[in-house]
Amino acid sequence: MLDLTEKLADVVAVTVTPFDADGAVDLDTNAKLIRRIVEAGVNVVTPNGNTGEFYALTPDERRRVLESTVAAVGEDAAVLAGVGLDVGSAIEAARHARDHGVRMVMVHQPVHPYLSAEGWVDYHREIANALPDMGVVPYIRSPRVAGAQVARLGEACPNVIGVKYAVPDPVRFASVARDGGLDRFAWLCGLAEPYTPAYWAVGARGFTSGLVTAAPELTLRMRDALRAGDFPAAMEVWDLIRRFEELRGANASADNVSVVKEALAQLGLCRRDVRPPSRLLPPDVREEVASVLATWGGQK
Repeated sequence: MLDLTEKLADVVAVTVTPFDADGAVDLDTNAKLIRRIVEAGVNVVTPNGNTGEFYALTPDERRRVLESTVAAVGEDAAVLAGVGLDVGSAIEAARHARDHGVRMVMVHQPVHPYLSAEGWVDYHREIANALPDMGVVPYIRSPRVAGAQVARLGEACPNVIGVKYAVPDPVRFASVARDGGLDRFAWLCGLAEPYTPAYWAVGARGFTSGLVTAAPELTLRMRDALRAGDFPAAMEVWDLIRRFEELRGANASADNVSVVKEALAQLGLCRRDVRPPSRLLPPDVREEVASVLATWGGQK
């Protein structure tokens, strides 16, 4: 699975799920959004991630989003399908993705409030062992999961090929990556562009992005600058996207998805609608999004 590991050393676009005027999933618009970013140069796409409102979709909607994304991507990019919930549901969703040609899955962190580090290992071991022919990428959002658990999982499951790490602490990430196996896994910064330069400096060679759906040129510019070792150029992009990402991260990321969809709506690419527990943005935040887009220019 070395080829899959290598693919993850890149931008991983976590796409939105567009809705139509009746509130249903808009698969035609989904396909257009996917083609837009793939044609811009995105090489890895995650449907059914958090930016895709994973927990607000029904199982059937998640399956249809996956199928639409695979069809839109074609042979031009890899799909890293989001799966999760209970072990059985995660395995079922992964097998559905596999049946549609997907070779790797990103496993959402378990949402059970009583997560233990040992239970985290068991959860992912069960999923990975049921999918020996697929690459598995755990999504870590809890500081309770340390490098020792990641290493243990990697020893038990060769098909665990990467780790999406989203604890907002670059120092802790550096320790977890080294204790877990810096060279054993593809390490992805799971906190998007604001944290990417810092995480890159200590070992991450991939990063996830929701911004890329709206502004692929900016995200890819940051990736290329980091690959070239040009941190000043990467930080120029960081400055450009800073306010946008601050709006997404405000109030414990309450408007994370809404800000991206608002940008897409202002660009004429999809409706701004989101599902609870997200919300439509109030007018003052919409105006701020418009101001940010004006500084980017040429994103259509």
